[in-house]
Amino acid sequence: MVAESQQACIVGIGQTEFSKNSGRSEQQLAAESILAACRDAGISPHQIDGLVTFAIDKSDEIDVMRSLGCEDINYTTRLPQGGAASVTTLVHAKNAVESGLCDYFVIWRAMNERSQYRFGQPSISLSPDAHSSTFMEWCFPFGAQTPAAWEALSCGHYMNTYGVSSEDLGKISVTFRRAAATNPNAFFYGKPITLEDHQSSRWIVEPWFRLLDCCQESDGGCAILVTTREKAKDLKQMPVPILGAEYSMLFNHEIISDFYEGDLLNNDLALRVTEKLINKCGMAPKDTNVAMIYDNFTPQVLRQLEGFGYCGLGEAKDYVADGHLELEGKTPLSPNGGLIGEAYIHGINNITEGVRQMRGTAANQIKNAETAFLGSGVAGAILGRG
Repeated sequence: MVAESQQACIVGIGQTEFSKNSGRSEQQLAAESILAACRDAGISPHQIDGLVTFAIDKSDEIDVMRSLGCEDINYTTRLPQGGAASVTTLVHAKNAVESGLCDYFVIWRAMNERSQYRFGQPSISLSPDAHSSTFMEWCFPFGAQTPAAWEALSCGHYMNTYGVSSEDLGKISVTFRRAAATNPNAFFYGKPITLEDHQSSRWIVEPWFRLLDCCQESDGGCAILVTTREKAKDLKQMPVPILGAEYSMLFNHEIISDFYEGDLLNNDLALRVTEKLINKCGMAPKDTNVAMIYDNFTPQVLRQLEGFGYCGLGEAKDYVADGHLELEGKTPLSPNGGLIGEAYIHGINNITEGVRQMRGTAANQIKNAETAFLGSGVAGAILGRG
Protein backbone atom coordinates (compact mmCIF):
# COMPACT_ATOMS: atom_id res chain seq x y z
CA MET A 1 0.00 0.00 0.00
CA VAL A 2 1.17 3.52 -0.80
CA ALA A 3 1.32 5.89 2.17
CA GLU A 4 -1.38 8.56 2.02
CA SER A 5 1.25 11.29 1.80
CA GLN A 6 2.65 9.62 -1.35
CA GLN A 7 -0.70 9.19 -3.11
CA ALA A 8 -0.66 10.58 -6.65
CA CYS A 9 -2.84 13.65 -7.19
CA ILE A 10 -3.60 15.87 -10.16
CA VAL A 11 -2.75 19.43 -9.12
CA GLY A 12 -2.71 21.33 -12.40
CA ILE A 13 -4.51 21.30 -15.73
CA GLY A 14 -3.97 23.48 -18.77
CA GLN A 15 -5.30 23.73 -22.28
CA THR A 16 -5.33 26.03 -25.27
CA GLU A 17 -8.44 27.01 -27.15
CA PHE A 18 -9.85 24.30 -29.43
CA SER A 19 -10.06 25.27 -33.10
CA LYS A 20 -9.73 24.09 -36.68
CA ASN A 21 -6.73 26.33 -37.35
CA SER A 22 -4.54 27.23 -34.37
CA GLY A 23 -2.15 29.39 -36.39
CA ARG A 24 0.89 28.18 -34.43
CA SER A 25 3.14 25.15 -34.16
CA GLU A 26 2.33 22.04 -32.19
CA GLN A 27 5.39 22.67 -30.04
CA GLN A 28 3.99 26.07 -29.10
CA LEU A 29 0.63 24.50 -28.28
CA ALA A 30 2.42 21.96 -26.08
CA ALA A 31 4.37 24.67 -24.25
CA GLU A 32 1.29 26.87 -23.78
CA SER A 33 -0.77 24.07 -22.28
CA ILE A 34 2.03 22.88 -19.96
CA LEU A 35 2.71 26.43 -18.77
CA ALA A 36 -1.01 26.84 -18.10
CA ALA A 37 -0.98 23.64 -16.00
CA CYS A 38 2.02 24.97 -14.04
CA ARG A 39 0.28 28.28 -13.41
CA ASP A 40 -2.86 26.43 -12.37
CA ALA A 41 -0.86 24.45 -9.79
CA GLY A 42 1.41 27.31 -8.76
CA ILE A 43 4.77 25.76 -9.63
CA SER A 44 7.63 26.78 -11.89
CA PRO A 45 8.15 24.70 -15.04
CA HIS A 46 11.76 24.30 -13.82
CA GLN A 47 10.37 21.87 -11.23
CA ILE A 48 9.03 19.40 -13.83
CA ASP A 49 11.07 16.19 -13.76
CA GLY A 50 8.85 13.72 -15.62
CA LEU A 51 7.12 13.76 -19.01
CA VAL A 52 4.84 11.49 -21.01
CA THR A 53 3.04 11.92 -24.32
CA PHE A 54 1.91 9.81 -27.28
CA ALA A 55 4.19 8.00 -29.71
CA ILE A 56 2.69 10.04 -32.53
CA ASP A 57 3.03 13.46 -30.86
CA LYS A 58 5.32 15.47 -33.12
CA SER A 59 6.87 17.67 -30.40
CA ASP A 60 10.27 16.43 -29.24
CA GLU A 61 10.83 16.16 -25.47
CA ILE A 62 14.11 18.10 -25.58
CA ASP A 63 12.50 20.92 -27.54
CA VAL A 64 9.61 21.04 -25.07
CA MET A 65 12.10 21.14 -22.18
CA ARG A 66 13.94 24.02 -23.84
CA SER A 67 10.70 25.90 -24.41
CA LEU A 68 9.74 25.53 -20.75
CA GLY A 69 13.13 25.87 -19.11
CA CYS A 70 13.08 22.36 -17.60
CA GLU A 71 16.53 21.56 -16.26
CA ASP A 72 16.60 17.82 -15.47
CA ILE A 73 14.14 15.06 -16.36
CA ASN A 74 14.19 11.81 -14.39
CA TYR A 75 11.72 9.90 -16.56
CA THR A 76 10.15 10.29 -19.96
CA THR A 77 8.32 7.92 -22.26
CA ARG A 78 5.91 7.79 -25.20
CA LEU A 79 2.84 5.60 -25.47
CA PRO A 80 1.49 3.73 -28.52
CA GLN A 81 -2.14 2.82 -29.31
CA GLY A 82 -3.40 6.27 -30.30
CA GLY A 83 -6.23 7.67 -28.21
CA ALA A 84 -6.56 4.46 -26.23
CA ALA A 85 -3.33 5.59 -24.57
CA SER A 86 -4.93 8.72 -23.09
CA VAL A 87 -5.79 7.23 -19.70
CA THR A 88 -2.68 5.03 -19.82
CA THR A 89 -0.70 8.25 -19.30
CA LEU A 90 -2.17 8.41 -15.79
CA VAL A 91 -0.85 4.93 -15.03
CA HIS A 92 2.69 6.12 -15.80
CA ALA A 93 2.23 9.39 -13.91
CA LYS A 94 0.84 7.65 -10.83
CA ASN A 95 3.62 5.08 -10.73
CA ALA A 96 6.33 7.69 -11.29
CA VAL A 97 5.37 9.97 -8.41
CA GLU A 98 4.27 7.30 -5.95
CA SER A 99 7.56 5.45 -6.41
CA GLY A 100 9.55 8.63 -5.74
CA LEU A 101 11.08 8.61 -9.22
CA CYS A 102 9.53 11.99 -10.06
CA ASP A 103 8.27 14.96 -8.06
CA TYR A 104 6.25 16.84 -10.69
CA PHE A 105 5.11 14.78 -13.66
CA VAL A 106 3.51 16.27 -16.79
CA ILE A 107 1.22 14.61 -19.33
CA TRP A 108 0.83 16.51 -22.58
CA ARG A 109 -0.69 16.15 -26.02
CA ALA A 110 -0.61 18.86 -28.70
CA MET A 111 -1.85 18.56 -32.26
CA ASN A 112 -2.80 20.52 -35.35
CA GLU A 113 -4.93 17.63 -36.47
CA ARG A 114 -7.21 19.70 -38.65
CA SER A 115 -4.99 22.43 -40.12
CA GLN A 116 -1.74 20.46 -40.49
CA TYR A 117 -2.78 16.85 -41.09
CA ARG A 118 -5.96 14.80 -40.80
CA PHE A 119 -6.41 11.43 -39.09
CA GLY A 120 -9.56 10.90 -41.11
CA GLN A 121 -7.60 10.69 -44.35
CA PRO A 122 -5.56 7.69 -45.57
CA SER A 123 -1.88 7.72 -44.61
CA ILE A 124 0.80 5.99 -46.63
CA SER A 125 3.13 5.55 -43.65
CA LEU A 126 3.89 1.93 -42.80
CA SER A 127 6.27 2.82 -39.97
CA PRO A 128 5.86 0.60 -36.90
CA ASP A 129 6.87 3.51 -34.65
CA ALA A 130 3.42 5.09 -34.53
CA HIS A 131 1.41 1.96 -33.83
CA SER A 132 2.60 -1.64 -34.18
CA SER A 133 4.55 -3.94 -36.44
CA THR A 134 1.54 -5.41 -38.24
CA PHE A 135 -1.19 -2.79 -37.98
CA MET A 136 -0.88 -1.05 -41.36
CA GLU A 137 0.41 -4.05 -43.29
CA TRP A 138 -2.75 -6.03 -42.59
CA CYS A 139 -5.13 -3.14 -43.33
CA PHE A 140 -3.92 -1.09 -46.29
CA PRO A 141 -3.59 -3.81 -48.96
CA PHE A 142 -7.23 -4.70 -48.41
CA GLY A 143 -8.60 -1.16 -48.62
CA ALA A 144 -9.00 -0.45 -44.89
CA GLN A 145 -7.12 2.85 -44.93
CA THR A 146 -8.87 5.11 -42.41
CA PRO A 147 -9.86 4.96 -38.73
CA ALA A 148 -13.50 4.93 -39.83
CA ALA A 149 -12.96 1.77 -41.89
CA TRP A 150 -11.13 0.06 -39.03
CA GLU A 151 -13.88 0.99 -36.60
CA ALA A 152 -16.56 -0.38 -38.94
CA LEU A 153 -14.77 -3.71 -39.16
CA SER A 154 -14.40 -3.96 -35.39
CA CYS A 155 -17.96 -2.90 -34.50
CA GLY A 156 -19.98 -4.39 -37.39
CA HIS A 157 -20.41 -7.84 -35.83
CA TYR A 158 -21.48 -6.32 -32.52
CA MET A 159 -24.02 -4.02 -34.20
CA ASN A 160 -25.46 -6.86 -36.29
CA THR A 161 -25.68 -9.24 -33.36
CA TYR A 162 -27.52 -6.84 -31.05
CA GLY A 163 -29.54 -4.94 -33.65
CA VAL A 164 -27.86 -1.57 -33.10
CA SER A 165 -29.29 0.93 -35.58
CA SER A 166 -28.03 4.25 -36.87
CA GLU A 167 -30.71 5.90 -34.74
CA ASP A 168 -29.32 4.18 -31.66
CA LEU A 169 -25.89 5.67 -32.39
CA GLY A 170 -27.45 9.03 -33.13
CA LYS A 171 -28.78 9.27 -29.57
CA ILE A 172 -25.19 9.15 -28.31
CA SER A 173 -24.08 11.93 -30.64
CA VAL A 174 -27.08 14.07 -29.67
CA THR A 175 -26.21 13.60 -25.97
CA PHE A 176 -22.61 14.75 -26.47
CA ARG A 177 -23.60 17.74 -28.58
CA ARG A 178 -26.26 18.80 -26.06
CA ALA A 179 -23.58 18.94 -23.36
CA ALA A 180 -21.11 20.73 -25.62
CA ALA A 181 -23.71 23.38 -26.43
CA THR A 182 -23.54 24.64 -22.82
CA ASN A 183 -19.75 24.34 -22.43
CA PRO A 184 -17.99 27.59 -23.48
CA ASN A 185 -14.71 25.70 -24.05
CA ALA A 186 -16.31 23.37 -26.60
CA PHE A 187 -15.85 23.91 -30.32
CA PHE A 188 -19.58 23.19 -30.72
CA TYR A 189 -20.63 25.57 -27.94
CA GLY A 190 -24.14 26.79 -28.68
CA LYS A 191 -24.61 24.20 -31.44
CA PRO A 192 -26.74 21.25 -30.29
CA ILE A 193 -28.07 18.79 -32.84
CA THR A 194 -31.24 16.76 -33.17
CA LEU A 195 -31.60 13.12 -34.10
CA GLU A 196 -32.88 14.32 -37.47
CA ASP A 197 -29.62 16.26 -37.96
CA HIS A 198 -27.69 13.09 -37.23
CA GLN A 199 -29.76 11.02 -39.62
CA SER A 200 -29.32 13.53 -42.43
CA SER A 201 -25.52 13.66 -42.07
CA ARG A 202 -23.67 11.78 -44.77
CA TRP A 203 -22.54 8.20 -44.46
CA ILE A 204 -18.87 7.70 -43.65
CA VAL A 205 -18.98 3.89 -43.73
CA GLU A 206 -22.38 2.67 -44.84
CA PRO A 207 -24.35 1.13 -43.17
CA TRP A 208 -22.43 1.47 -39.91
CA PHE A 209 -22.02 5.12 -39.07
CA ARG A 210 -22.40 8.67 -40.30
CA LEU A 211 -20.38 11.87 -40.11
CA LEU A 212 -21.97 12.84 -36.79
CA ASP A 213 -20.90 9.51 -35.28
CA CYS A 214 -17.26 10.58 -35.62
CA CYS A 215 -15.13 12.62 -33.25
CA GLN A 216 -13.79 15.97 -34.39
CA GLU A 217 -10.50 16.83 -36.08
CA SER A 218 -9.10 19.53 -33.80
CA ASP A 219 -6.17 21.85 -33.22
CA GLY A 220 -5.14 22.41 -29.62
CA GLY A 221 -3.13 21.26 -26.62
CA CYS A 222 -3.84 19.85 -23.16
CA ALA A 223 -1.60 19.17 -20.16
CA ILE A 224 -1.98 17.58 -16.74
CA LEU A 225 0.38 17.97 -13.77
CA VAL A 226 0.68 15.15 -11.22
CA THR A 227 2.49 15.08 -7.88
CA THR A 228 2.05 13.52 -4.42
CA ARG A 229 -0.50 14.54 -1.82
CA GLU A 230 2.36 15.74 0.43
CA LYS A 231 3.72 18.14 -2.18
CA ALA A 232 0.21 19.21 -3.15
CA LYS A 233 -0.34 20.76 0.30
CA ASP A 234 1.64 23.85 -0.65
CA LEU A 235 0.08 24.35 -4.09
CA LYS A 236 -2.81 26.49 -5.31
CA GLN A 237 -5.44 23.92 -6.16
CA MET A 238 -7.35 21.33 -4.21
CA PRO A 239 -5.58 18.06 -5.12
CA VAL A 240 -7.58 15.52 -7.11
CA PRO A 241 -6.37 12.08 -5.98
CA ILE A 242 -5.91 9.28 -8.50
CA LEU A 243 -7.66 6.52 -6.54
CA GLY A 244 -6.81 3.91 -9.15
CA ALA A 245 -5.26 3.73 -12.62
CA GLU A 246 -4.97 0.42 -14.46
CA TYR A 247 -3.94 -0.77 -17.91
CA SER A 248 -4.28 -3.98 -19.89
CA MET A 249 -2.81 -5.30 -23.13
CA LEU A 250 -4.13 -8.63 -24.35
CA PHE A 251 -2.94 -10.94 -27.09
CA ASN A 252 -3.87 -9.89 -30.64
CA HIS A 253 -5.01 -6.39 -29.74
CA GLU A 254 -4.13 -4.05 -32.61
CA ILE A 255 -5.24 -0.59 -31.45
CA ILE A 256 -8.37 0.43 -33.35
CA SER A 257 -8.16 -2.59 -35.66
CA ASP A 258 -9.09 -5.01 -32.88
CA PHE A 259 -11.10 -7.08 -35.36
CA TYR A 260 -8.19 -9.54 -35.12
CA GLU A 261 -9.28 -10.56 -31.64
CA GLY A 262 -11.19 -13.79 -31.27
CA ASP A 263 -14.32 -12.27 -29.68
CA LEU A 264 -15.75 -9.11 -31.22
CA LEU A 265 -18.69 -8.92 -28.82
CA ASN A 266 -17.02 -8.80 -25.41
CA ASN A 267 -14.69 -5.87 -24.75
CA ASP A 268 -12.05 -8.02 -23.07
CA LEU A 269 -9.63 -5.14 -22.47
CA ALA A 270 -12.21 -3.06 -20.60
CA LEU A 271 -13.37 -6.11 -18.66
CA ARG A 272 -9.81 -6.77 -17.49
CA VAL A 273 -9.22 -3.12 -16.56
CA THR A 274 -12.46 -3.10 -14.54
CA GLU A 275 -11.36 -6.22 -12.67
CA LYS A 276 -8.00 -4.61 -11.85
CA LEU A 277 -9.63 -1.40 -10.60
CA ILE A 278 -11.93 -3.32 -8.29
CA ASN A 279 -9.00 -5.31 -6.92
CA LYS A 280 -6.74 -2.27 -6.45
CA CYS A 281 -9.09 0.45 -5.17
CA GLY A 282 -12.29 -1.40 -4.31
CA MET A 283 -14.39 0.56 -6.77
CA ALA A 284 -15.85 -0.24 -10.18
CA PRO A 285 -16.45 2.35 -12.92
CA LYS A 286 -20.23 2.06 -12.44
CA ASP A 287 -19.82 3.08 -8.78
CA THR A 288 -18.59 6.57 -9.73
CA ASN A 289 -20.73 9.69 -10.14
CA VAL A 290 -19.62 10.83 -13.58
CA ALA A 291 -17.68 9.27 -16.46
CA MET A 292 -15.51 10.37 -19.35
CA ILE A 293 -15.25 7.51 -21.87
CA TYR A 294 -13.22 7.75 -25.06
CA ASP A 295 -15.62 8.54 -27.91
CA ASN A 296 -13.67 8.42 -31.16
CA PHE A 297 -16.76 6.82 -32.74
CA THR A 298 -20.19 6.29 -31.22
CA PRO A 299 -20.10 2.44 -31.41
CA GLN A 300 -17.06 2.51 -29.12
CA VAL A 301 -19.17 4.16 -26.43
CA LEU A 302 -21.60 1.22 -26.48
CA ARG A 303 -18.88 -1.41 -26.30
CA GLN A 304 -17.04 0.39 -23.51
CA LEU A 305 -20.20 0.91 -21.45
CA GLU A 306 -20.60 -2.85 -21.46
CA GLY A 307 -16.91 -3.65 -20.99
CA PHE A 308 -16.57 -1.28 -18.02
CA GLY A 309 -19.65 -2.83 -16.42
CA TYR A 310 -22.30 -0.13 -16.71
CA CYS A 311 -24.69 -2.61 -18.29
CA GLY A 312 -24.78 -6.16 -19.65
CA LEU A 313 -23.66 -7.43 -23.02
CA GLY A 314 -25.95 -6.12 -25.76
CA GLU A 315 -27.77 -3.77 -23.37
CA ALA A 316 -25.88 -0.53 -24.04
CA LYS A 317 -28.20 0.86 -26.72
CA ASP A 318 -31.13 0.60 -24.32
CA TYR A 319 -29.03 2.05 -21.49
CA VAL A 320 -28.44 5.11 -23.66
CA ALA A 321 -32.08 5.32 -24.81
CA ASP A 322 -33.23 5.32 -21.17
CA GLY A 323 -31.37 8.61 -20.61
CA HIS A 324 -28.73 7.34 -18.17
CA LEU A 325 -25.93 9.29 -19.92
CA GLU A 326 -27.64 12.68 -19.72
CA LEU A 327 -26.39 15.38 -17.34
CA GLU A 328 -29.22 14.51 -14.94
CA GLY A 329 -29.01 10.78 -15.63
CA LYS A 330 -27.86 7.82 -13.55
CA THR A 331 -24.31 7.94 -14.93
CA PRO A 332 -23.65 11.27 -16.72
CA LEU A 333 -21.18 10.84 -19.55
CA SER A 334 -18.67 13.49 -20.63
CA PRO A 335 -20.41 16.70 -19.49
CA ASN A 336 -17.83 18.64 -21.53
CA GLY A 337 -19.30 17.18 -24.74
CA GLY A 338 -16.56 14.61 -25.16
CA LEU A 339 -14.42 14.24 -28.24
CA ILE A 340 -17.48 14.54 -30.45
CA GLY A 341 -18.69 17.80 -28.94
CA GLU A 342 -15.79 19.59 -27.19
CA ALA A 343 -12.63 18.69 -29.15
CA TYR A 344 -10.45 15.77 -30.11
CA ILE A 345 -7.13 16.13 -28.32
CA HIS A 346 -6.69 12.38 -28.35
CA GLY A 347 -8.76 11.99 -25.19
CA ILE A 348 -6.62 14.16 -22.90
CA ASN A 349 -9.34 16.83 -22.74
CA ASN A 350 -11.64 14.23 -21.19
CA ILE A 351 -9.12 13.88 -18.34
CA THR A 352 -9.05 17.64 -17.75
CA GLU A 353 -12.85 17.55 -17.61
CA GLY A 354 -12.67 14.83 -14.97
CA VAL A 355 -10.44 17.07 -12.87
CA ARG A 356 -12.84 20.01 -13.21
CA GLN A 357 -15.73 17.80 -12.14
CA MET A 358 -13.84 16.81 -8.99
CA ARG A 359 -12.91 20.44 -8.27
CA GLY A 360 -16.51 21.53 -8.75
CA THR A 361 -15.57 24.02 -11.48
CA ALA A 362 -16.93 22.37 -14.65
CA ALA A 363 -19.20 24.25 -17.03
CA ASN A 364 -21.75 21.46 -16.71
CA GLN A 365 -21.02 20.51 -13.12
CA ILE A 366 -22.58 17.27 -11.92
CA LYS A 367 -24.17 17.90 -8.54
CA ASN A 368 -22.49 16.19 -5.58
CA ALA A 369 -19.95 14.40 -7.79
CA GLU A 370 -17.37 12.80 -5.50
CA THR A 371 -15.76 10.35 -7.94
CA ALA A 372 -15.11 10.30 -11.69
CA PHE A 373 -14.24 7.45 -14.03
CA LEU A 374 -11.92 7.93 -17.01
CA GLY A 375 -11.91 5.18 -19.62
CA SER A 376 -10.05 4.70 -22.89
CA GLY A 377 -10.53 1.04 -23.77
CA VAL A 378 -7.15 -0.33 -22.71
CA ALA A 379 -7.01 1.73 -19.50
CA GLY A 380 -9.20 3.14 -16.77
CA ALA A 381 -8.73 5.50 -13.84
CA ILE A 382 -10.87 6.70 -10.96
CA LEU A 383 -10.47 10.20 -9.56
CA GLY A 384 -11.73 11.45 -6.21
CA ARG A 385 -12.16 14.74 -4.41
CA GLY A 386 -9.27 16.14 -2.36
